[in-house]
Amino acid sequence: MLHLEHISLTQFRNYDKVSFGFPGRITAFCGPNGVGKTNILDAIYYLCFTRSYSGRTDSSSVRIDSAGFRIDGRWNRDGQHHSTVCILRESGKKEFQVDNESITRFSGHIGHYPAVMITPDDIELISGSSEERRRFIDTLLSQLYREYLEHLIRYGKLLTERNSLLKRMSEGVMNDSGLLDVLDEQLINHGNAIFLFRKNFSAEFISGTSQYYQNISGGNEKISISYRSVLTEHSFEQVLKTNRSKDLALQRTSSGVHRDDLEIFLGEFPFKMVASQGQRKSLLFALKLAEFETLKAMKGFSPLLLLDDIFEKLDEQRMMNLLHWVCEKNEGQVFLTDTHQERIRSIMNKFKIEYQLIILE
Repeated sequence: MLHLEHISLTQFRNYDKVSFGFPGRITAFCGPNGVGKTNILDAIYYLCFTRSYSGRTDSSSVRIDSAGFRIDGRWNRDGQHHSTVCILRESGKKEFQVDNESITRFSGHIGHYPAVMITPDDIELISGSSEERRRFIDTLLSQLYREYLEHLIRYGKLLTERNSLLKRMSEGVMNDSGLLDVLDEQLINHGNAIFLFRKNFSAEFISGTSQYYQNISGGNEKISISYRSVLTEHSFEQVLKTNRSKDLALQRTSSGVHRDDLEIFLGEFPFKMVASQGQRKSLLFALKLAEFETLKAMKGFSPLLLLDDIFEKLDEQRMMNLLHWVCEKNEGQVFLTDTHQERIRSIMNKFKIEYQLIILE
């Protein structure tokens, strides 16, 4: 069991100092746009991942006319009490503490407090570039496998080094094919490991996503999802060797696991070309719920579920299908936001679920 019991924010976003206690399983934050509902969910995300969900810089999360911020969380995990603290100092240095001990490597914290967050901007996962879908897969696998995260970090650094070398070689600043060979060998090692993790993970995850989509949409829409990687058909060594001249011309690494994608079809057509807003949001929820169930199965307990403004642009039936799972079938802790108090009350009363409603003004 994972339960966030209390959180306090100091000089974080629009808050000077505020605290909330969460005695129950479901907490809803309600209020008009701009009062800071999303900021609270992002603060919770900070405690799980040491960073913002939106990708914004730490300095941009400091309250205006303040220097630095602090987020404190108190947890109950399997009956044991823990604390997490994220601090951004006036100097710009970020610190993270667990049970009053400082963490030297933030990546080592990932996965200890798993969470799944859904926001309106996540629709880019469906309609955006392949980078969005890779980031989604990477976030999930990094919470499950420390080794995967290490390969991912190392691959990213090597890719940056290789691209920098390609640029210098292309511009005639230096010509060191021996160094390029060394970088290729290291990149291949980490790239192959990343590919195998993704390939082994994708089959069951894709099956689960398809089933959730059927449940949310009512079972009348057929989707197909497949994991696409150049390494499915060619060795990474062959790919880099074949594309070396092209990479020198482009001054970047044109192919590899950093170009992987999830291909999604609705019937015979690419999903993002023909899907309605309701269908896109249904698929988004299906992907996120499959992520949730994967984390739950591997961790042995439910991750936190953070739902930001999820009710807009969903017809009532899709919304009720989704909330049936969120409120009744899921036993994990849920945080959600909405602009309409009465909508929250009506939904929770229909499901006869106990919840905490926090009004923000």
